[in-house]
Amino acid sequence: MAEKNNEYNPDIITLADDNGKEYSFEILDAIETDEARYLALLPTFQDPQKMLDDSGELVIVKVGEENGEEYFYEIEDDDEYETIADAFVDRLQDYFEIDNK
Repeated sequence: MAEKNNEYNPDIITLADDNGKEYSFEILDAIETDEARYLALLPTFQDPQKMLDDSGELVIVKVGEENGEEYFYEIEDDDEYETIADAFVDRLQDYFEIDNK
């Protein structure tokens, strides 16, 4: 009889800012539209205190592809960001406590 594996294995990605500093994020959800693909990310930390100090705010990025490589972009259009952020909140609010300020 096979044992069920109930371990939680999150999808973790590492992104670097313009200065080369790296940050780790857990991918919580993805949305694909006719125009693009988007990811909702949650920062992860090795230090438990940093996790407690973090705001817990979602980071939403747009996924692009160039020469077979995936790239993650900041959404610069306010209307596009609001539309995608609202869609993620609708999808994730049953699983996470989300403050809609």
